Amino acid sequence: MAIDPRVTQQEERRLSRARWPIARFRLGEEPLDDLSESTTPRERIAMMWFLAEAAWKVAGRPWPRYERRDIPSRLFPAGTAAPDDDDA
Repeated sequence: MAIDPRVTQQEERRLSRARWPIARFRLGEEPLDDLSESTTPRERIAMMWFLAEAAWKVAGRPWPRYERRDIPSRLFPAGTAAPDDDDA
């Protein structure tokens, strides 16, 4: 009697899912998303890189081709609100 390879693959996937780090919280009782105590700045930047790259692709905009020192920016002094036309 031969072993069905699909069953083996399904079992492997089931075992893999059993090791997923999952936490369950009641609505409104979720912990804050402050990862500063459990991650380094480098790790947090690495986490957001995938999201930033995906956002550019979804927006259909070309990836910026300027140097970091030439990044377009505007400075708003403390207590000054950004103007309504700010699309950042």
